[in-house]
Amino acid sequence: MGILQVNSVNKSFRGLRALNDVNLEVDEGRVHAIIGPNGAGKSTLLNCFVGRLVPDTGSVIFDGYSLVGLAPHQINQTGVVRVFQTPEIFGDLSLLENMMIPALTRRDGAFALRGWQRADAQSSVIASAEHMLEDVGLADKRHVIAGTLSRGDKRRLELAMCLVQEPRLLLLDEPTAGMSRADTNNTIELLKRIAGRGLTMVIIEHDMHVVFSLADRISVLAQGTVIAEGEPAQIKGDPRVREAYLGGAQL
Repeated sequence: MGILQVNSVNKSFRGLRALNDVNLEVDEGRVHAIIGPNGAGKSTLLNCFVGRLVPDTGSVIFDGYSLVGLAPHQINQTGVVRVFQTPEIFGDLSLLENMMIPALTRRDGAFALRGWQRADAQSSVIASAEHMLEDVGLADKRHVIAGTLSRGDKRRLELAMCLVQEPRLLLLDEPTAGMSRADTNNTIELLKRIAGRGLTMVIIEHDMHVVFSLADRISVLAQGTVIAEGEPAQIKGDPRVREAYLGGAQL
Protein backbone atom coordinates (compact mmCIF):
# COMPACT_ATOMS: atom_id res chain seq x y z
CA MET A 1 0.00 0.00 0.00
CA GLY A 2 1.39 3.40 -1.04
CA ILE A 3 2.19 6.24 1.30
CA LEU A 4 -0.08 8.52 -0.79
CA GLN A 5 -3.38 7.17 -2.06
CA VAL A 6 -5.75 9.13 -4.27
CA ASN A 7 -9.16 7.49 -4.56
CA SER A 8 -11.90 8.50 -7.02
CA VAL A 9 -11.13 12.23 -6.82
CA ASN A 10 -13.46 14.53 -8.75
CA LYS A 11 -13.27 18.31 -9.06
CA SER A 12 -15.40 20.66 -11.14
CA PHE A 13 -15.38 24.42 -11.66
CA ARG A 14 -18.72 25.95 -12.73
CA GLY A 15 -19.76 22.71 -14.35
CA LEU A 16 -16.41 22.06 -16.04
CA ARG A 17 -14.96 18.73 -14.88
CA ALA A 18 -11.26 19.31 -14.14
CA LEU A 19 -10.66 15.93 -12.48
CA ASN A 20 -12.67 12.85 -13.37
CA ASP A 21 -12.51 9.90 -10.97
CA VAL A 22 -8.74 10.12 -10.51
CA ASN A 23 -7.01 7.22 -8.79
CA LEU A 24 -3.30 6.85 -8.18
CA GLU A 25 -0.94 5.45 -5.59
CA VAL A 26 2.54 6.69 -4.72
CA ASP A 27 4.93 4.19 -3.14
CA GLU A 28 7.15 5.33 -0.29
CA GLY A 29 10.70 6.17 -1.28
CA ARG A 30 9.88 6.43 -4.99
CA VAL A 31 9.66 9.26 -7.53
CA HIS A 32 6.22 9.43 -9.14
CA ALA A 33 5.72 11.80 -12.07
CA ILE A 34 2.37 13.16 -13.24
CA ILE A 35 2.41 14.29 -16.86
CA GLY A 36 -0.09 15.39 -19.46
CA PRO A 37 -0.91 18.19 -21.90
CA ASN A 38 -1.87 21.69 -20.80
CA GLY A 39 -5.28 21.69 -19.16
CA ALA A 40 -5.09 18.01 -18.23
CA GLY A 41 -5.74 18.72 -14.53
CA LYS A 42 -2.23 18.24 -13.14
CA SER A 43 -2.06 21.43 -11.08
CA THR A 44 -5.66 20.96 -9.92
CA LEU A 45 -4.73 17.53 -8.62
CA LEU A 46 -1.63 18.83 -6.87
CA ASN A 47 -3.69 21.58 -5.25
CA CYS A 48 -6.02 18.90 -3.89
CA PHE A 49 -2.98 17.27 -2.25
CA VAL A 50 -1.92 20.44 -0.40
CA GLY A 51 -5.27 21.87 0.68
CA ARG A 52 -5.51 24.72 -1.79
CA LEU A 53 -8.51 22.94 -3.29
CA VAL A 54 -10.96 20.48 -1.76
CA PRO A 55 -12.15 17.61 -3.98
CA ASP A 56 -15.88 17.50 -4.68
CA THR A 57 -15.77 13.76 -4.00
CA GLY A 58 -13.07 11.21 -3.30
CA SER A 59 -10.20 10.95 -0.84
CA VAL A 60 -6.54 11.86 -0.53
CA ILE A 61 -4.82 9.70 2.09
CA PHE A 62 -1.26 10.30 3.28
CA ASP A 63 0.26 7.63 5.50
CA GLY A 64 -3.20 6.51 6.58
CA TYR A 65 -4.60 9.97 7.34
CA SER A 66 -7.06 11.95 5.23
CA LEU A 67 -5.79 15.29 3.92
CA VAL A 68 -9.18 16.40 2.59
CA GLY A 69 -10.47 19.39 4.53
CA LEU A 70 -7.15 20.20 6.21
CA ALA A 71 -5.68 23.68 5.81
CA PRO A 72 -2.40 23.97 3.86
CA HIS A 73 -0.36 24.61 7.02
CA GLN A 74 -1.86 21.52 8.67
CA ILE A 75 -0.96 19.39 5.66
CA ASN A 76 2.55 20.83 5.76
CA GLN A 77 2.86 19.72 9.37
CA THR A 78 2.09 16.12 8.37
CA GLY A 79 5.31 16.14 6.33
CA VAL A 80 3.91 17.07 2.90
CA VAL A 81 5.97 19.95 1.47
CA ARG A 82 5.50 21.64 -1.90
CA VAL A 83 8.00 23.22 -4.29
CA PHE A 84 6.19 25.79 -6.45
CA GLN A 85 6.59 26.37 -10.19
CA THR A 86 7.98 29.85 -9.53
CA PRO A 87 10.53 29.70 -6.67
CA GLU A 88 8.88 30.93 -3.45
CA ILE A 89 11.69 32.71 -1.63
CA PHE A 90 12.12 35.96 0.30
CA GLY A 91 14.01 38.03 -2.24
CA ASP A 92 15.08 40.82 0.10
CA LEU A 93 16.62 38.46 2.67
CA SER A 94 19.93 36.60 2.61
CA LEU A 95 20.02 32.90 1.82
CA LEU A 96 20.71 32.06 5.46
CA GLU A 97 17.78 34.21 6.62
CA ASN A 98 15.56 32.45 4.07
CA MET A 99 16.64 29.12 5.54
CA MET A 100 16.01 30.15 9.12
CA ILE A 101 12.32 30.86 8.50
CA PRO A 102 11.24 27.29 7.56
CA ALA A 103 13.74 25.80 10.02
CA LEU A 104 12.13 27.71 12.89
CA THR A 105 8.66 26.95 11.58
CA ARG A 106 9.53 23.25 11.61
CA ARG A 107 10.86 23.49 15.16
CA ASP A 108 8.16 25.72 16.67
CA GLY A 109 5.14 24.75 14.56
CA ALA A 110 4.40 28.38 13.67
CA PHE A 111 5.50 30.78 10.95
CA ALA A 112 7.51 33.81 12.06
CA LEU A 113 8.98 36.02 9.34
CA ARG A 114 11.62 37.56 11.62
CA GLY A 115 11.96 34.58 13.92
CA TRP A 116 15.68 34.17 13.27
CA GLN A 117 16.28 37.43 15.14
CA ARG A 118 15.29 35.82 18.43
CA ALA A 119 18.23 35.12 20.72
CA ASP A 120 17.59 31.39 20.85
CA ALA A 121 17.33 30.98 17.09
CA GLN A 122 21.02 31.36 16.31
CA SER A 123 22.20 28.57 18.57
CA SER A 124 19.45 26.02 17.90
CA VAL A 125 18.71 26.34 14.17
CA ILE A 126 21.58 28.00 12.30
CA ALA A 127 23.67 24.84 12.09
CA SER A 128 20.96 22.86 10.31
CA ALA A 129 20.26 25.80 7.98
CA GLU A 130 23.91 26.10 7.01
CA HIS A 131 24.25 22.35 6.60
CA MET A 132 21.33 22.29 4.15
CA LEU A 133 22.78 25.19 2.15
CA GLU A 134 26.02 23.25 1.90
CA ASP A 135 24.09 20.17 0.80
CA VAL A 136 22.62 22.00 -2.22
CA GLY A 137 25.87 23.77 -3.08
CA LEU A 138 25.01 27.27 -1.81
CA ALA A 139 27.05 27.49 1.39
CA ASP A 140 29.40 30.08 -0.08
CA LYS A 141 26.43 32.34 -0.86
CA ARG A 142 24.71 32.17 2.53
CA HIS A 143 25.00 35.95 3.07
CA VAL A 144 23.99 36.88 -0.50
CA ILE A 145 20.58 38.53 -0.99
CA ALA A 146 18.32 35.84 -2.43
CA GLY A 147 16.70 38.07 -5.05
CA THR A 148 20.03 38.41 -6.86
CA LEU A 149 20.40 34.67 -7.50
CA SER A 150 20.07 33.00 -10.90
CA ARG A 151 16.93 30.98 -11.63
CA GLY A 152 18.79 27.75 -10.98
CA ASP A 153 20.19 28.91 -7.64
CA LYS A 154 16.78 30.21 -6.58
CA ARG A 155 15.43 26.73 -7.17
CA ARG A 156 18.28 25.22 -5.15
CA LEU A 157 17.50 27.63 -2.31
CA GLU A 158 13.81 26.74 -2.37
CA LEU A 159 14.68 23.04 -2.32
CA ALA A 160 16.93 23.63 0.67
CA MET A 161 14.11 25.56 2.39
CA CYS A 162 11.84 22.58 1.83
CA LEU A 163 14.37 19.96 2.89
CA VAL A 164 15.19 21.72 6.16
CA GLN A 165 11.56 21.02 7.12
CA GLU A 166 12.36 17.29 7.00
CA PRO A 167 9.55 16.36 4.59
CA ARG A 168 8.25 12.84 4.12
CA LEU A 169 6.65 13.70 0.79
CA LEU A 170 8.04 16.36 -1.54
CA LEU A 171 5.72 17.74 -4.22
CA LEU A 172 7.45 19.50 -7.12
CA ASP A 173 5.48 21.61 -9.59
CA GLU A 174 7.51 22.14 -12.80
CA PRO A 175 10.85 22.23 -10.91
CA THR A 176 12.87 23.14 -14.02
CA ALA A 177 10.48 25.65 -15.62
CA GLY A 178 12.31 28.58 -17.20
CA MET A 179 15.76 27.10 -16.65
CA SER A 180 18.63 26.82 -19.10
CA ARG A 181 19.62 23.30 -20.10
CA ALA A 182 22.68 23.51 -17.85
CA ASP A 183 20.58 24.55 -14.83
CA THR A 184 18.03 21.86 -15.71
CA ASN A 185 20.71 19.16 -15.74
CA ASN A 186 22.15 20.41 -12.45
CA THR A 187 18.68 20.32 -10.90
CA ILE A 188 18.13 16.78 -12.17
CA GLU A 189 21.37 15.65 -10.52
CA LEU A 190 20.42 17.37 -7.25
CA LEU A 191 16.96 15.75 -7.25
CA LYS A 192 18.50 12.36 -8.03
CA ARG A 193 20.76 12.73 -5.03
CA ILE A 194 17.85 13.71 -2.79
CA ALA A 195 15.71 10.84 -4.09
CA GLY A 196 18.59 8.47 -3.47
CA ARG A 197 18.17 9.08 0.26
CA GLY A 198 14.69 7.55 0.12
CA LEU A 199 12.58 10.70 0.05
CA THR A 200 9.22 10.18 -1.66
CA MET A 201 8.57 12.66 -4.48
CA VAL A 202 5.69 13.56 -6.76
CA ILE A 203 6.74 15.63 -9.78
CA ILE A 204 4.62 17.52 -12.28
CA GLU A 205 6.79 18.31 -15.27
CA HIS A 206 6.46 19.04 -19.01
CA ASP A 207 10.10 18.36 -19.86
CA MET A 208 10.24 14.67 -20.77
CA HIS A 209 14.02 14.65 -20.30
CA VAL A 210 13.44 15.54 -16.65
CA VAL A 211 10.60 13.05 -16.25
CA PHE A 212 12.44 10.08 -17.73
CA SER A 213 15.63 10.98 -15.85
CA LEU A 214 13.93 10.93 -12.46
CA ALA A 215 10.67 8.99 -12.38
CA ASP A 216 10.25 5.44 -11.15
CA ARG A 217 6.58 5.50 -12.12
CA ILE A 218 4.46 7.84 -14.26
CA SER A 219 0.76 8.67 -14.30
CA VAL A 220 -0.62 10.35 -17.42
CA LEU A 221 -3.57 12.73 -17.20
CA ALA A 222 -5.67 13.87 -20.16
CA GLN A 223 -8.83 15.92 -19.76
CA GLY A 224 -8.88 15.21 -16.05
CA THR A 225 -8.66 11.43 -16.43
CA VAL A 226 -5.75 9.05 -15.81
CA ILE A 227 -5.29 7.39 -19.20
CA ALA A 228 -2.13 5.42 -18.44
CA GLU A 229 0.18 4.54 -15.60
CA GLY A 230 3.38 2.55 -15.44
CA GLU A 231 7.15 2.55 -15.51
CA PRO A 232 8.88 4.99 -17.88
CA ALA A 233 9.53 2.36 -20.57
CA GLN A 234 5.84 1.44 -20.61
CA ILE A 235 4.76 5.06 -20.89
CA LYS A 236 7.19 5.79 -23.72
CA GLY A 237 5.66 3.02 -25.79
CA ASP A 238 1.99 3.61 -24.98
CA PRO A 239 0.11 4.82 -28.10
CA ARG A 240 -2.61 6.46 -25.97
CA VAL A 241 0.01 8.61 -24.28
CA ARG A 242 1.66 9.58 -27.57
CA GLU A 243 -1.71 10.54 -29.03
CA ALA A 244 -2.85 12.57 -26.01
CA TYR A 245 0.47 14.21 -25.28
CA LEU A 246 2.17 14.67 -28.64
CA GLY A 247 -0.45 13.91 -31.26
CA GLY A 248 0.98 10.48 -31.94
CA ALA A 249 4.67 11.43 -32.09
CA GLN A 250 7.28 9.41 -30.24
CA LEU A 251 8.01 10.56 -26.68
